[in-house]
Amino acid sequence: MREEITPPGLMLRMLEGRAGIEAGQLMLAMPLIRLQAKRGKGEPVVVLPGFMADDDSTFILRLFLRSIGYKAYPWGLGVNRKRMLDFLPPIADQVRQLSQKYQQKVSLVGWSRGGILAREVAREHPTLVDRVITMGSPVKGGTNVSSIGAMIKKETGLTSREMSQLLRLRQLTPIDVPIRAIYSKFDGIVSWKACIDEVSKNVEHFEIRGSHIGMATNVEVYRLLPKLLAEKIQQNF
Repeated sequence: MREEITPPGLMLRMLEGRAGIEAGQLMLAMPLIRLQAKRGKGEPVVVLPGFMADDDSTFILRLFLRSIGYKAYPWGLGVNRKRMLDFLPPIADQVRQLSQKYQQKVSLVGWSRGGILAREVAREHPTLVDRVITMGSPVKGGTNVSSIGAMIKKETGLTSREMSQLLRLRQLTPIDVPIRAIYSKFDGIVSWKACIDEVSKNVEHFEIRGSHIGMATNVEVYRLLPKLLAEKIQQNF
């Protein structure tokens, strides 16, 4: 029997307010993190923002990736809201253009809902995507696994059941691209259990400590990302 996943409780939701502290900790640690980070060699990376966020929310993350040798790009589609499937074609077009420009596959880094989008682009275009790195991205349970589920339903017009059915339908096509999933048991927006991918073949999970809102400025994430982007991993083709 499949375990029912519930959204984070009140205490975890209240602790999301520590995101500002996490950002301050990152600023203090950034010089050393940058010094110790494995460096890229100009590989293209597209960073996708979370639900109801835009490229401003990932500016520091992209700046960091550029400082350690990656060509980091915003998604350039404004606020991440409404139906997700509408975003897939323009994201795929961007990835295709970057792949042609650099003559190599593109890595996708997605925060929360951005990670869901990254997975779906990889599902549809495995020959264009090198790897997917998600941060606090739910992969099961629909809107019921999030403390902002009501807002998501309002924006998308889909119930949790409809969203889960859509995901199960898409999962009939497996994701062959390597996936590295970052999650936090202290996440106050998305249940960490919903971030555990039990379906994909080439997936690894990495637990960090911190809030959901602060993942794009979390010290542990910034120490982990360079390793995940630089690791040599086997594609399943």
